[in-house]
Amino acid sequence: MKAYSPEWKTSSQPRKQRKFRYNAPGHIRQAFLSAHLDKALREETGRRSMKLRKGDEVIVTRGEFNKIRGAVTRVDTKALKVFIEGVKRKKVSGQEANVPVDPSNVKIIKIFRDDKKRRIKK
Repeated sequence: MKAYSPEWKTSSQPRKQRKFRYNAPGHIRQAFLSAHLDKALREETGRRSMKLRKGDEVIVTRGEFNKIRGAVTRVDTKALKVFIEGVKRKKVSGQEANVPVDPSNVKIIKIFRDDKKRRIKK
């Protein structure tokens, strides 16, 4: 069996799509970790979406933690999930645990601009 093939993305079979996402190399997995930008940021940057990064301010748009704002604390490229400040759940032992959120369920409201490539071009 091949480890990865770009031909898998053209398949309509769910099992092959899961296989494509799981076995994709790092540079393709990064693209799965992008989220939509807020309307103001869209006009400012001229882009519709951007890859998530530690330090970005986001708002959760779907699910149990809907409308919670916070900064991205960790991006898990293996599980394709994002961890956000304030999105926590109590464990049975009483400890707080961070809850992973899918990048498709968040919207970027403020960009972390320390990176040279993420600065606004004027």
